Amino acid sequence: MAPPDRRLTPRRKPRQVRAELTRERILGAAAHVFAEYGYAAGTTNRIAEHARMSIGSLYQYFPNKDAILAELLVRHIDRGAWAGAEEPDTTSGSLEDVVRSLVRDAIDHHRDGPQLLRIMIEEAPVSPALSEAIERHGAARVTQVREVFARHPDVRVRDLDMAAELIVGAVELNTHKLMAAPNPPQVERLEAELVAMITRYLGGDRWAAEERGSDSR
Repeated sequence: MAPPDRRLTPRRKPRQVRAELTRERILGAAAHVFAEYGYAAGTTNRIAEHARMSIGSLYQYFPNKDAILAELLVRHIDRGAWAGAEEPDTTSGSLEDVVRSLVRDAIDHHRDGPQLLRIMIEEAPVSPALSEAIERHGAARVTQVREVFARHPDVRVRDLDMAAELIVGAVELNTHKLMAAPNPPQVERLEAELVAMITRYLGGDRWAAEERGSDSR
């Protein structure tokens, strides 16, 4: 990853509710404009027009559209914690059910629409806030996954620390890549294959044996 570009830092940090609402209006307008027109044609003038404000007001918050896109990606990443990991009964179900909760959470988080998701992945420059969000979110996600699977009796991997890193990487990479495709696969297919792959990896020979027994009945 390239070093963060400090020219992308937002100009104004909201300290009042009104300013925060204005900032959110800009980001919402930008998401709509980028998805409809693409990044090249998604100008700050179009964003300001969609947000129903002057271009001067927009520039009080963001210096350019690169900074807006970087902030959209920061917001996308920061919404990515596994909500189900905090539920008391997370590990009371089967290993497959727990894995499905993780995979479904990741897929749901990437339903913003393939066009906007693809623009964020391909075009967003590396701002200081984005660099920090990626590191923070990655560490938090790996910790969540490790803690949940450490409590499940059917997990058989030898190195759970490395397993958590690999699982998070596999889920994040594949959901980003496939949900951002021009023609995304059926969500059910993506979920089913990711769940099967991760469950077999975590459960080892026991899960595979149960699957063979189920198929033979």
